[in-house]
Amino acid sequence: MQEVLTEQYYIDLEDKHGAHNYHPLPVVLERGEGVHVWDVEGKKYFDFLSSYSAVNQGHNHPKILETLRKQAGTLSLTSRAFHNNVLGEYEKYATELFGYDKLLPMNTGAEAVETAIKLCRRWGYHVKGVEHDKAVILVCSGNFHGRTTTIISFSQDPDSNTDFGPYTPGFECVQYNDLKALETALADKNVVGFLVEPIQGEAGVFVPDDGYLSGAYDLCKANNVLFLGDEIQTGLARTGKMLCLDHEEVRPDILILGKALSGGMYPVSAVLCDDEIMMTIKPGEHGSTYGGNPLACKVAMASLEVLIEENLAENAEKMGELLRSELRKIDSPLISLVRGKGLLNAIVIKHEDPKAAWKLCLKFKENGLLAKPTHGDKIRFAPPLVINEEQMLECIDIIKKTVLAFG
Repeated sequence: MQEVLTEQYYIDLEDKHGAHNYHPLPVVLERGEGVHVWDVEGKKYFDFLSSYSAVNQGHNHPKILETLRKQAGTLSLTSRAFHNNVLGEYEKYATELFGYDKLLPMNTGAEAVETAIKLCRRWGYHVKGVEHDKAVILVCSGNFHGRTTTIISFSQDPDSNTDFGPYTPGFECVQYNDLKALETALADKNVVGFLVEPIQGEAGVFVPDDGYLSGAYDLCKANNVLFLGDEIQTGLARTGKMLCLDHEEVRPDILILGKALSGGMYPVSAVLCDDEIMMTIKPGEHGSTYGGNPLACKVAMASLEVLIEENLAENAEKMGELLRSELRKIDSPLISLVRGKGLLNAIVIKHEDPKAAWKLCLKFKENGLLAKPTHGDKIRFAPPLVINEEQMLECIDIIKKTVLAFG
């Protein structure tokens, strides 16, 4: 008889042979479709994390999957040593969709942020005229832009940066959601850019005040400073519009995309900006072996088309309003705050046990819903954007029953 492998077998296998750099929920997934995933023992769950918003289009979306299969059987990688017949098509599609002159393709979100930083600094020296090696980029308190050495250099999260120094200089942290603090920092003539998440996801879905983002953009323009919008997690229909910055009609000077740009199928990220910024980088000065590969380009176009064809921004807006409205009706001291926009939401847990949010997520798992705490007391709720009203109401019922039964 064939041995039946349990979840614990796979967890132990990872524990023995893999790096211990994550703390996942004790669930081992083997299949996904739409808003659902199944573990190795056959139990079905609602996915309320969407791989940190990488699976906006739902698991294994048929159009994206077929696109990947077809291109994988034709040509997957050429490197940028040669042209391929897909890259230009993708660049044209994406630049016209988002309204920029140029696109620089990369693979991961962190790579895209690093690319944006390099572009911003190069623009600062070549266009703004900042003295060599004096450029400063402003970042926000509570930020999360990735885990490369440069990015953790301006992180305030001790788990991300402790004992990984020395750190990369050239960054100054200002208080998030504080226009006065930003205005003061912009008085430094060496400032070349302001890097911001429209909503801080890892910080617990911290939504800034109305007018903060547009006010920050105006301050940047008044001081000849580039506005860098990190839409890796907030973008691509997640918050009810194609980009979260669209809510305040802000067009960032440098737009950073990733995660759902691939529909969860394949690592794809991109940086978009106009010629004045992009053309400061010349051949041989920046790149990536896999950046702009044909497989990634086809997958990205299909992923963007799905968002548009299926009106997923509109659905995110509608389902998000339903979710927050019903969460706020739950009569429990355990939930001290509900916040979010579209289908990027979180609840803040108030409990004497500092591990209450983690334990509550374990209970959610038992009841068929997968979510994950962040920053100890916050639980992010971000299902795939294809979720319908019947499914959402079922999820709300799971959340409500679990919270009310929690000790």
